[in-house]
Amino acid sequence: MNKKLIKFDWAIKKLLRNKANFGILEGFLSELLFENIKIDQILESEGNQEHETDKFNRVDILTQNSKNEFVIIEIQSTYEIDYFHRMVYGASKIITENLDSGQKYADIKKVISIHIVFFDLGQGNDYIYKGITDFKGIHQNDILGLSAKQKNTFGKLEISDIFPEYYVLKVNQFDDKAKDTLDEWIYFLKNSEIKDSFKAKGLKEAEKVLDIMRLPKADQYGYNRYMDSLSSKASEIFTMQTEAKFQAMDERSVEIAIKSILKSLDNVTISEITGLTLKKINELRNL
Repeated sequence: MNKKLIKFDWAIKKLLRNKANFGILEGFLSELLFENIKIDQILESEGNQEHETDKFNRVDILTQNSKNEFVIIEIQSTYEIDYFHRMVYGASKIITENLDSGQKYADIKKVISIHIVFFDLGQGNDYIYKGITDFKGIHQNDILGLSAKQKNTFGKLEISDIFPEYYVLKVNQFDDKAKDTLDEWIYFLKNSEIKDSFKAKGLKEAEKVLDIMRLPKADQYGYNRYMDSLSSKASEIFTMQTEAKFQAMDERSVEIAIKSILKSLDNVTISEITGLTLKKINELRNL
């Protein structure tokens, strides 16, 4: 049987910031970005609030790789209709916070923004999306590129290498059929399980580090409290959705009742059609 492991979102906040466990994150990033990633350090994961109305730039982890690039990993469980805007804000905040006044723009570091979401974000059938910035000619339909001098000066091959790069992993859309090593990571992110046959970088380390039975008692308690809070949050969301559904049904019933009253139907018939009480129907007649 596959062993149930600690959820990645809790681990990334509590365990994976430890340098001894960098191999797990390095494995995940290497599989996703299709290159060998080495993490130099874990940085502060919450931007400083400049004034009261300034939003906190909340990310689950902010790290810097050996190429001096910033890597954001954020995990979101609950639906947010403006989550795309939040992605833009997060990457932009990292850029502005790390460019001192008077520094030249060429000093801006590349940002790789990775978002693991457990809800249906946007409209699309895939479960892994990559977003880059390209400039396409309106008339010639060509892609604007860097000049030879710019390539030599900045050490970049494409304009998209300068702008933030986004990844969206729609975990719940994955069909649990791991076709490659990246899929093995997606399977783990979705199910908190690692199969014996998995070969992806970082997963063997994850299987050891994220075994709940190996945690100190205090951490086991903290993790169980966290899982309880997730259950409570899920119940709150379910309750709100259910109440909204019944409110919508009630509003629809009232609308039908009013139309039926205008068509001179009797109260008993209207009650049978709408499910409203005779008292409620009389109240609607007296409006």
